[in-house]
Amino acid sequence: MEVPLAAIMLAKRFEGFHRVPKNDPGRAYPYVCPAGYWTIGWGHLCDQNHPPITEAEAEVYLADDLTLALNATLRHCPVLAIEPAGRLAAIVDFTFNLGAGRLQTSTLRRRVNQRDWGSACEELRRWVYGGGNVLPGLVKRRDAEIGQLNLHERAT
Repeated sequence: MEVPLAAIMLAKRFEGFHRVPKNDPGRAYPYVCPAGYWTIGWGHLCDQNHPPITEAEAEVYLADDLTLALNATLRHCPVLAIEPAGRLAAIVDFTFNLGAGRLQTSTLRRRVNQRDWGSACEELRRWVYGGGNVLPGLVKRRDAEIGQLNLHERAT
């Protein structure tokens, strides 16, 4: 199964590609995300001494990271294999953003596997903290994921 395009778009939209325009506009450098982790490109975890990367290199990292997130999502939420792609995309983005361990132990996982989409949306709204604070970017990201979960509901 391939990573849904909507998951790629969500990750790119909310992670951003952090360049250092004055010094080297074609490359991304490591930076500390709002939750306090060193990242590079589109949210790829790295160490602070990681060398700068091009956008093409960041695409490779993102594809690999999203494939790992997709596999973990399907392992923990097998019902998503037969749900609309938007639902899978929403939870893949969640997994990419917060990690498979968070999905595995979450009430969100139970709600998804029960196909209780309303409760799954409520659970997503709880995951907006970074470093102990509500992060506006995570609020927007969770809202976008909820939009993907509900896309099928509005269409029917």
